[in-house]
Amino acid sequence: MSQMLALVILTLILFIGDFISARTKAWVPSIFVCAVLFLIGYWTFFPEDIVATAGIPAVVATMMMYLLITNMGTLLSLNQLKKQWKTIVIALSGILGVIAMLMTVGTFLFGFQTMVVAVPPLVGGVVSSLIMSEAASTAGLTTLAVFAIVIYVVQGFAGYPITSFLLKKEGKRLLELYRNGQLEKQETDQSEEVAATVEEGAARWKMPEKYNTNFYKFFKLTLVAYLAYLTSTLLAPIVNISPFILCLLFGVIASSAGFLERQVLQKANGFGFALLALMLFIFDGLNKATPAMMLGILFPIIGTIAVGLIGMYIFSAIVGKILKVSKNMAFAVSLTALYGFPADYIIPKEVVNSLTEDERERDVILSHILPPMLVGGFITVTIVSVVLAGIFAGFL
Repeated sequence: MSQMLALVILTLILFIGDFISARTKAWVPSIFVCAVLFLIGYWTFFPEDIVATAGIPAVVATMMMYLLITNMGTLLSLNQLKKQWKTIVIALSGILGVIAMLMTVGTFLFGFQTMVVAVPPLVGGVVSSLIMSEAASTAGLTTLAVFAIVIYVVQGFAGYPITSFLLKKEGKRLLELYRNGQLEKQETDQSEEVAATVEEGAARWKMPEKYNTNFYKFFKLTLVAYLAYLTSTLLAPIVNISPFILCLLFGVIASSAGFLERQVLQKANGFGFALLALMLFIFDGLNKATPAMMLGILFPIIGTIAVGLIGMYIFSAIVGKILKVSKNMAFAVSLTALYGFPADYIIPKEVVNSLTEDERERDVILSHILPPMLVGGFITVTIVSVVLAGIFAGFL
């Protein structure tokens, strides 16, 4: 197969995934559609190295991971997140519940290594899934490398309907309070609608606009990523810290100091291609997935998600009660770990629209539901899952 034909086929698959997701309002995740099409391709006519043939070998995907994770760090604003501290505590408690249940009950049922691989993808996104898949593959655990990808692919099917159910109950409760004059609109900053922002950079770092080119932005981003990698290697004799964890930390520091702009990779016009490369590479992990292997991991996947959700519910409900947040809202916030953005934006909108036709009522209910959901998804998927993947990868 020629390089360009491989690239055409793979980008078509990604587009089909997005198309079906848009048509179903994200109820059928694009990641699931793409995974099914990749499996069909590998079981029929795809060459095993189709992703590398298209131009995305492992070394390119690794480079993109460094850039994307460092870029993630630039999204974090401590000032904005302070306003949602209860949401952060609840989201973290839900993740703690998943870890507690999977590393005890889950380990008893499915084994220690399986649970180590399962935890970061279950509470995270594509990056944590890829980190665990690569770690399992390096350790010679081919089935678990596929497991890390598949659990990421299917977890949304549990997260979407449960979240919708919980938010409908919470929305009805808030609507009743509002109609009884017991609830006011919660004032929100527009910046909260993108989950987090960072402050304007310090003037001393600013380059005159004519020199602030895309290449300059890339240079700064790669420099910060390299410093994170260098720090990881220097600390290796003392403590083993994943360079990806440090990329996230260094991204936060560099953006807080004003050295990196917020969403610098997007502003350098590189985010789309970086994500394309990473998505193709994660699906490349399915090239060794036989039909027999998929059947073999089906029960562990269902069991892992079920056990993890029980732990998430118990812990988030307890902490929600302590913080005086309803158990429905607390569990919904924790569930954002299973899908992140944009589903944590779409689902609340859809739910509120189904509850009332009155625009004022919609605004009020949404002002209480949407910010916690966005911040919850940002904390779990963007930050915590990457840290967990960096730690758990060392256990394999």
